[in-house]
Amino acid sequence: MSKLPYDEKLNIGYLSRLFDDTSNCYKFFWFQAILHKLKDDKTKFTYEELINEMIADAWYMVTEYHLRLGPLGVTDNLEEAVKYIGLTMHFPAAEKREVIISYLENSEDKRLNAYKKELIKNVPYRIQSPFLDEIRVDKREWYRPEELSLKINQQRRLLYYYEAYLQLSTTIQINEDWVPYLLRNKEILLGWMQMNLIHYLQRRNPSVPGIADKLSVPQARDIDRVRKYWRLIIDLKPEIRDIYGHVELADEKISVDHFVPWQYVAHDELWNLHPTTRSINSSKSNGLPDWDVYFKPLYELEYISYTLSKENPKVSDAFTKIAKYHLNNDEIRRSLYCEGLSESDFGERLRNVIYPVYNAAMNNGFKQWIY
Repeated sequence: MSKLPYDEKLNIGYLSRLFDDTSNCYKFFWFQAILHKLKDDKTKFTYEELINEMIADAWYMVTEYHLRLGPLGVTDNLEEAVKYIGLTMHFPAAEKREVIISYLENSEDKRLNAYKKELIKNVPYRIQSPFLDEIRVDKREWYRPEELSLKINQQRRLLYYYEAYLQLSTTIQINEDWVPYLLRNKEILLGWMQMNLIHYLQRRNPSVPGIADKLSVPQARDIDRVRKYWRLIIDLKPEIRDIYGHVELADEKISVDHFVPWQYVAHDELWNLHPTTRSINSSKSNGLPDWDVYFKPLYELEYISYTLSKENPKVSDAFTKIAKYHLNNDEIRRSLYCEGLSESDFGERLRNVIYPVYNAAMNNGFKQWIY
């Protein structure tokens, strides 16, 4: 991991070991919450303030991408809290952060409150373990928060100190020696934390691609060049139909669909993109098209694109231009878009590329869809 900025008055080595022992995700989200909330005139936070931030930070990656936050077979209370809110409140995955925070601040839901109380049992204390070089906490003491906070407060040079234990209303005070450093280097520290979080999430979700693109709501993406590419092909082949509803696309305002949902792949690679109507694309949302029903129509349509890119100068030129943006794997490009493939050869090679991704998406909770 990258080195943190040096400070002659602080032991940055303690801070750099913050995530050395991370069997759960809580430390990442807790530290991120502190950085988000910290200001010159705001250096005290209640446990509940920080837990609300943690839930809001985890919201999108859990509801949109179904990322697992804890070890396999272990209940992760942060993940479960997010799922519970999604189940009861039906907020969209891309709901505004302030809406989620407002709900968390005002909710009196007892089950949600229970999740919050579980989340404060360990992380406010365990995260400071690297700083404890003058005191020793035995195994049993970690589970007695009121006594534990008093004992840890005896340590000098902590990142923060604990005020009177009041469950979710307990307040922490950031050490004044650390405040200038944290504020001055906030963006660097957030980047460092996210890099550690990405490595952690990749271990917990080994079959999920593009983890780095799944931490928060994405910026707008530009796939209009792919839409124009397919528009050119449809103008040359007006008999082309959408693979889901068999709608002729010649007179339609076409939309570009990700066969395996973008919410899983987090990329815009050409082999996963095809034209459809806006209404069908909206209906499909992040559903996973039934493989037995739709893969054959997909590869037949993609083969039309393939043959025209070899035979028609305009399509060949357009293909060359968009390939710079939408074909980023040289091995796939050589295999799938080489010369002389029959339709069956092309279909088999496309299957070899797309089916492992499709299957992994299904194993990660994406539901099958039929139009």
